[in-house]
Amino acid sequence: MQTQSSNAKTTETTIARLEHFDVLIVGAGLSGIGAGYRLQTECPGKTYAILESRNAMGGTWDLFRYPGIRSDSDMYTLGFAFRPWREKKSIADGASIVNYIRETASEYGIDQKIRYAHTVTQASWSSPNAEWTVHATGPEGKPLQFTCNFLYMCSGYYDYAQGYMPGWPQMDRYRGRIVHPQHWPEDLDVAGQRIVVIGSGATAVTLVPALARTAAHVTMLQRSPSYIVARPSEDPIAKWMNGHLPESLAGKLLRWKNVLLGTYFYNFARKKPERTKKMIFKYVCKFLGPEYDAAKHFTPRYNPWDQRLCLIPDADLFVAIRAGKASIATDEIETFTERGLHLKSGEELPADIIVTATGLNIKLLGGTRMTVDGANINPVQSLSYKGMMYSDIPNFASAFGYTNASWTLKSDLTAQYMCRLLNYMQSRDYAYCTPRRRDPSIAEEPAITLNSGYLQRSNDLLPKQGSKKPWRLHQNYARDLLALKLGRINDGTMEFTRLERKQRSA
Repeated sequence: MQTQSSNAKTTETTIARLEHFDVLIVGAGLSGIGAGYRLQTECPGKTYAILESRNAMGGTWDLFRYPGIRSDSDMYTLGFAFRPWREKKSIADGASIVNYIRETASEYGIDQKIRYAHTVTQASWSSPNAEWTVHATGPEGKPLQFTCNFLYMCSGYYDYAQGYMPGWPQMDRYRGRIVHPQHWPEDLDVAGQRIVVIGSGATAVTLVPALARTAAHVTMLQRSPSYIVARPSEDPIAKWMNGHLPESLAGKLLRWKNVLLGTYFYNFARKKPERTKKMIFKYVCKFLGPEYDAAKHFTPRYNPWDQRLCLIPDADLFVAIRAGKASIATDEIETFTERGLHLKSGEELPADIIVTATGLNIKLLGGTRMTVDGANINPVQSLSYKGMMYSDIPNFASAFGYTNASWTLKSDLTAQYMCRLLNYMQSRDYAYCTPRRRDPSIAEEPAITLNSGYLQRSNDLLPKQGSKKPWRLHQNYARDLLALKLGRINDGTMEFTRLERKQRSA
């Protein structure tokens, strides 16, 4: 009898820990904090919580600690529309971005909604109950469960635990230190060291000038060049507007200025790739001078915006090269040696430290396992609806930013659309909604058309888009703004379902 009483008590304790929310947000980075703001302002009657796997908010900007970490787009579009960026630098360092996120969350009370050290592992949908049961691992490995009516994933699309490492011949021979930027050691002293940074993407062009400030020399070893564009870290127009206009107005004008300029340049580059190549190359030559072999080190094999362009503030990479503190080697690794790298050209590249800026591993939705009414589902096999929801998965969305513009532009539109959708369902007493792929003529296409290495490696790990709207992605903020803020919610593709009213079980 005592055992039965004890078991009953344990069960009651477990049930007491099962919390219910109208919306659960997974991830406390830019997207998650933005979604929290939209929910509490546009759906004030809805309850929500944010589950964050790490012990701090900030997402990518708190995770990455490598030297020089900064935004890869301007903060007037990467920042929140409801709380404009007011700092001097439009290309901001990681610490400033984290502070901005934390200050925003604190100002609006969003930080009180965050549950830290909560890693979501599984989500199970029940149509009869019109709710998700979300399984998570809490602090100290404690298993936890939550239920919610709508699940919104803001966990990004890459693996937070491990970066991509290609693996080269005889890496174990090397006697120096090998470091991946995603896990930068706090005790690493680069002063006076010879460093080789392997890679040519955004992380590499950020690291090289930052390391070159104290290192003996830094070499960026690239298999092939990337397009690199320099721009001032401070925007003079923004400086004037912030000094003369009300904060809200200045924020809106700066956001639209940069959206329109970015859209114009992207469209120009896609329509006139040869002219764009010449413009970018001319700019590189102007900085590095006629003696530098710019043709070898700055002539990519692809057209502009086949991959994302690399942005360098105040031409810092070019400045480091001209000062002799950094250099570029365009070659391939044949093997690691005890003292560095042996290249296929025959050149020996000595190094005290080798940094593998070789990219990320894709991990959709944080690797969460999902079931719908008891059946295992894989979102990768679904079709992406409006770039945010998934075919045949009810009351579920994820934040996924633009590839040709700031991430936050699209994630904020997604959060606002989610609020429109929730309000629409509440006003009509719908319990859940499900995107349905009804048109058999819709062909599947890759959701991301960039040919960046980390995306090409992971095509099978990302959902597809469709050949027609609303399954087709535009990668265009202005078009998405009209479609998501003004377009019909009940568009013939979304299926809405009502349930008989019943009191929720205690």
